[in-house]
Amino acid sequence: MTKLIVEAHNATDLAPKDGEGSASPFVEVDFDEQRQRTQTRPKDLNPQWNEKLVFTVADPNDLLHKTIDVTVYNDRLGKSHRKNFLGRVKISGASVPFSDSEAVVQRYPLDKRDIFSQIKGDIALRIYAVPDYNETPIASNVEAVKNSDTPLREINPNRKIEEEIDQIPEPNFAADNHKTFKKKKKEKEVRTFHSIGTAAGGGGGGGQSAPPPSGTFSGVPFEAHQKPAPVFETRRDYAQAGPPAAAAAVMRMQVPSQNPEFALVETRPPVAARRGDKTASTYDLVEQMHYLYVSVVKARDLPVMDISGSLDPYVEVKLGNYKGVTRHWEKNPNPVWKQIFGFSKERLQSNLLEVTVKDKDIVKDDFVGRVIFDLSEVPLRVPPDSPLAPQWYKLEDKHGIKTTGEIMLAVWMGTQADESFPEAWHSDAHNISHVNLSNTRSKVYFSPKLYYLRVAVIEAQDLIPSDRGRAPDVIVKVLLGNQLRQTRPSQMRMVNPVWNEELMFVVSEPFEDFIIVSVEDRVGPGKDEILGRVILSVKDVPHRMETSKLPDPRWFNLHKPSDAAKEETEKKKEKFSSKIHLLLCLEAGYHVLDEATHFSSDLQPSSKHLRKQSIGILELGVLSARNLLPMKGKEGRVTDAYCVAKYGNKWVRTRTLLDTLAPRWNEQYTWEVYDPCTVITIGVFDNCHTNGNKDDARDQRIGKVRIRLSTLETDRIYTHYYPLLVLTPTGLKKHGELQLALRFTCIAWVNMVAQYGKPLLPKMHYVQPIPVKHIDLLRHQAMQIVAARLGRAEPPLRRENVEYMLDVDYHMWSLRRSKANFQRIMAVLSGLSSVCRWLDEICYWKNPITTILVHVLFLMLICYPELILPTIFLYLFVIGMWNYRFRPRHPPHMDARLSQAEFAHPDELEEEFDTFPTTQRPDIVRIRYDRLRSVAGRVQSVVGDLASQLERAQALLSWRDPRATAIFIIFSLIWAVFIYVTPFQVVALLVGLYWLRHPRFRSRLPSVPVNFFKRLPSKSEMLL
Repeated sequence: MTKLIVEAHNATDLAPKDGEGSASPFVEVDFDEQRQRTQTRPKDLNPQWNEKLVFTVADPNDLLHKTIDVTVYNDRLGKSHRKNFLGRVKISGASVPFSDSEAVVQRYPLDKRDIFSQIKGDIALRIYAVPDYNETPIASNVEAVKNSDTPLREINPNRKIEEEIDQIPEPNFAADNHKTFKKKKKEKEVRTFHSIGTAAGGGGGGGQSAPPPSGTFSGVPFEAHQKPAPVFETRRDYAQAGPPAAAAAVMRMQVPSQNPEFALVETRPPVAARRGDKTASTYDLVEQMHYLYVSVVKARDLPVMDISGSLDPYVEVKLGNYKGVTRHWEKNPNPVWKQIFGFSKERLQSNLLEVTVKDKDIVKDDFVGRVIFDLSEVPLRVPPDSPLAPQWYKLEDKHGIKTTGEIMLAVWMGTQADESFPEAWHSDAHNISHVNLSNTRSKVYFSPKLYYLRVAVIEAQDLIPSDRGRAPDVIVKVLLGNQLRQTRPSQMRMVNPVWNEELMFVVSEPFEDFIIVSVEDRVGPGKDEILGRVILSVKDVPHRMETSKLPDPRWFNLHKPSDAAKEETEKKKEKFSSKIHLLLCLEAGYHVLDEATHFSSDLQPSSKHLRKQSIGILELGVLSARNLLPMKGKEGRVTDAYCVAKYGNKWVRTRTLLDTLAPRWNEQYTWEVYDPCTVITIGVFDNCHTNGNKDDARDQRIGKVRIRLSTLETDRIYTHYYPLLVLTPTGLKKHGELQLALRFTCIAWVNMVAQYGKPLLPKMHYVQPIPVKHIDLLRHQAMQIVAARLGRAEPPLRRENVEYMLDVDYHMWSLRRSKANFQRIMAVLSGLSSVCRWLDEICYWKNPITTILVHVLFLMLICYPELILPTIFLYLFVIGMWNYRFRPRHPPHMDARLSQAEFAHPDELEEEFDTFPTTQRPDIVRIRYDRLRSVAGRVQSVVGDLASQLERAQALLSWRDPRATAIFIIFSLIWAVFIYVTPFQVVALLVGLYWLRHPRFRSRLPSVPVNFFKRLPSKSEMLL
């Protein structure tokens, strides 16, 4: 007898059928009047089953004449009609191999049931036939293993229960079947073990997967057929002996465990860099994708089709079901289009390419002529070849006869490395209008060059207030674009006030803005009177390089607002006017922070002359994504995904792939690296501007990945699926997985190593630091300028993209983030606490052998003190080499457990996503305020205890307690004489032996120094 094995792996890009933009698919297989099905994967258009369905084949010769029907359905749980048709595949038994080794995973496109079915997607299957296994040798092996003296084996707790069940007489066949199934189910629950840590999800992107499937009637887990079904397994957690707690904490790095669903998945895509393909060196980190490019340049001498003698021509490029259309030109027999069309080779539906010229008409467009190309004759172009020269082609009518008119075309096969790729109209965007087509294209952007503007307001003279009998209360307001700063009121209320105050602004090239300085008198609450104003151009402000001397301050005339226009138009003699003393300069030696300093991607100063040479090259390959959530389910569509990457001042945006949950971009980008301690950020968004949406529509966030370059090995290719995690007011959600390829190449090893000894920021940040209170405000202003500038590009990189990539709300209060930071501190201090526990165990002789060895080491160091420092550094070297075995093998990613996001309380998330100022009800605000008061009270207690200990240390010599101070100074004198007359080695030996004394000589009471210190006075009793 033969067994037919049907492995249902996964499916991709299924049609949504539940009315919410998703589906709950399962696979049903029919073979020779046998029907089995897989489990249902709820709300997943890219499901993964990874189940084996086993069928019985009575006669292997009959398999050649039978058919295997594989059908995918949508499970409508809780409804009368239980399933919707999602597609089917019919496979002939003649194609089934009779060996497990010969079978491969194949992807089959899902077929329609009738012409009206809306079906799409494909399914991955692996089908083969094997002889039925003989159970007798297995039983003997089981008995042999049972009788062996295996020290580590699993005890089956259900064995006794099963023996009792076997002794019960079974009255009928149905009961016997029930008992047999119950036994099998129990046995399976006991002896099936899954390694959750190595489970990985697979998908249409080509990643391998093996998640542990749950047991069903028909679905047999893969592990059951990899070996001849062992009865029990040796459990690794029983066989492994754990290291001592303290030694493990000191010697080994601690890695917090997290949900496997949020973990990194390593992949092995067929990129050219791993195959050693020299022909694809430009795009060697991505999978090579071939496209058919059609360049429609222009036409000439087109015939007139209308009675009026006019012609409104346009070109239609058609390949199978895909059709691209150029713009139409009114009344032009010699039009020029210069448009390029790109058709993916994987989706070619015909061997003939048809380029048709038509005349735009109100009722029906007229046929002018066409040119047909056979795809087998299309040349292949490989960069860096020059672009293919377009040629003139004579138009033909529908019968293939040459007619009047010619069209200039160029047709070739290329890859995504072709320079025409970014500007081409792609076949997946066939339903996008020409107006919105630009919103789907890939582009590269550069942030504007930013500078800090320093305005020092020194003093003013000869001010003329409106009320001469009142002392003026004068302030200075400085306006630059949408940035407004003002000084404090002058301490001297007089007509010659003095401020000596500095104000900081952010400006960008080209310097088109104006600085408006106003001197105002506060005549009443909320009422200011302008005493004078001066308008200055940013272009006229001098630059300052690094630590050079500040430019000299200048006096400027103040003019009344009514007289400002007269001054520009009329040139009169110099008259008396009020003056203001200002110092202005553009700081070129600072780095303008536009993102959080903890994960900044650029640390270079503003001036090009002060920047360092690059130390390497960062290459990023945006490969694909899988299991994306349908973001447009309410519109009857799924997701229009694109990626944005930011490193330094360079931003990149991939093209938008429309209406798919498993997009494949395969685009590669390169950056120069100036500092290894920087971070690259990659975000995924859903494009909401593809179908003429309103301008105020916001692209939705799908997820973000941050990778620190210093954690990457040089010249190594990292290919992983990164989880796209998004924190929402309802909790943490996984919106899919993003597959990236990374490579960091170092071109200057000496410079890179030297970077670790240099300051992180330019010199000016340390010589003349910017006040901390101004940092957040300046960073916000820099982000506003960058967002405004990138929003004016075409296609625009919108404000929501920039805000999400730069983490503008990172500084806002979050109880969840505060908990995460506290846990980070405790994780770092856990190693120190482990060392203290280890020393305490040595002092109390918990492990006599270790304590004796420490005594020997201590005596050696006392006798040879020159070995102390070498021993310390040698110990650090040994710890580092020991930890090398446990070094991270994957780049870091968003950690849900470390972020305290996996089990965050809904109220904490609601508070985190609340606006500023709050919009919640007063009772909710009161509850949160009380909670914050309780937390702050605990912090206040800890700070108070710390202050008390410090004050006690200060009280040793302050004579606040005269008796304690006298005791301490007399004791210090005695110790000074004793240490002077006694060799230091003897003193260290005595102190060390006293500290390491046996517990028999120890007391449970606190020591004398501790008691003395706790009796010292603090200032806590002086507080009200």
